[in-house]
Amino acid sequence: MELVLASASPRRRELLGLITENFSVCPADADETLRPGAPLDREVVRLSRLKAEAARAAYPDAVCIGSDTMVTIDGLPLGKPADEKDAAAMLRRLRGRTHEVLTGLAVLPPAGEARTLLTRTRVAFRDFGEDELAAYLATGEPLDKAGAYGIQGRGALLVEGIEGDYYSVMGLPVAGLYALLRELGAV
Repeated sequence: MELVLASASPRRRELLGLITENFSVCPADADETLRPGAPLDREVVRLSRLKAEAARAAYPDAVCIGSDTMVTIDGLPLGKPADEKDAAAMLRRLRGRTHEVLTGLAVLPPAGEARTLLTRTRVAFRDFGEDELAAYLATGEPLDKAGAYGIQGRGALLVEGIEGDYYSVMGLPVAGLYALLRELGAV
């Protein structure tokens, strides 16, 4: 079975590569606007499904994989920062606190219903200093990451601990995806 990852993310490509090297990439062209008032856990799964469906348009006979990751705190989503000032504000909000990372996964086989999965991972940040914040911002890493940090990069220096799936925080729940793909006979 042909597998298609509906993402341009190099991290997701790397993680899918832990399962198999036999897949294509089709960056998803999906509207990622959150519906006002909709529960965030449902939204992240809905967005992952939209991405898989977008890839399906180009690869109708493949198993299409969509994933979406959302950093949340106080019941609010933190997307990618608009600029360095926005990134600093996000990181200050996360500093010394525990937040939740929601990752939705959708696996859309050529025939049949989509299979979806939601992971919740709690990430605790250290109470880091302003000098550490400035050094992290200077790397540029926070600017293209949801919640303004990458746990797999220098953002790891801000993390005190996690409860849950590390790979989901990176953007793809590897074990959950592997199980779904095995059920479908795709790996």
